[in-house]
Amino acid sequence: MTTTRHFLTLMDFSKDELQQLLTSAIEMKKDFKAGKIYEPLKNMTLAMIFEKSSTRTRVSFEAGMNQLGGHAMFLSSRDTQLGRGEPIEDSARVISSMVDIVMIRTFGHTIVENFAAHSNVPVINALTDDFHPCQLLADMMTYVEHRGSIQGKVVTYVGDGNNMCHSWMNAAKQFGFHLNMACPKGYEPDTKLSAELSEYVSLFHDINDAVKDVDLITTDVWASMGQEDEQKIREKAFKGFKVDDAVMALAKKDALFMHCLPAHREEEVSTSVIDGKQSVVWDEAENRLHAQKALLVALVKGLV
Repeated sequence: MTTTRHFLTLMDFSKDELQQLLTSAIEMKKDFKAGKIYEPLKNMTLAMIFEKSSTRTRVSFEAGMNQLGGHAMFLSSRDTQLGRGEPIEDSARVISSMVDIVMIRTFGHTIVENFAAHSNVPVINALTDDFHPCQLLADMMTYVEHRGSIQGKVVTYVGDGNNMCHSWMNAAKQFGFHLNMACPKGYEPDTKLSAELSEYVSLFHDINDAVKDVDLITTDVWASMGQEDEQKIREKAFKGFKVDDAVMALAKKDALFMHCLPAHREEEVSTSVIDGKQSVVWDEAENRLHAQKALLVALVKGLV
């Protein structure tokens, strides 16, 4: 009996498997743009469990599954017994007996870990408070499309040491680049993860030092979903951590700018940067579709 593979963090796949995913995603995008029909998941169902709302995640997974010939089923907390206290283990056993793959967007990372442990089908982490691996697949794909391999490059993440930062840290190891993290004091990433990945990451409290001569700058909102009540406090703490033209000028001339979106213009990033020539955020957003299609096929068809 083969073990069911899941995608809860980038560490669940080998480096070679991740590279193969990117290759497949780029090929699928090319074929899609050429109008080729590719339906390897015909008559299959993806259960999409949303405890956190989303634009890009829902649209990309639902459209992706449809393009692959399958069906995506949207389930919010209001639509399932999960929102009424049914144990995650029970929900996992029931839902996975009826569908071919599950995607979960939720709060605690232990929720997806527990669900996956009791699921008979692959489970994808579509965002938790700790990690957002699907976004990093799209980000890595986007870099490859614009600049080629990211191996040996230097990337700067600016902002909160949150789920995006943690996934960038994992990506540094898995894709072979170095990550500078520019975070305000008190908002650093998980100390255990930082220690485990110390060879691949460096922490800065000054944005200018962190972005000097780097190949890519990326950022995220200052207050993530569920932290709205901290907005005013965070605005003060993150003052000086805005990616603007002066910050971009310190990076390499051909440095790219990324943002997972949604963006709060003139907070973490200036309008001139996000709409500027170095920004690839729209390609990055679109690539969620193609990277996740490659992921869905790989997991359902047992290609990883």
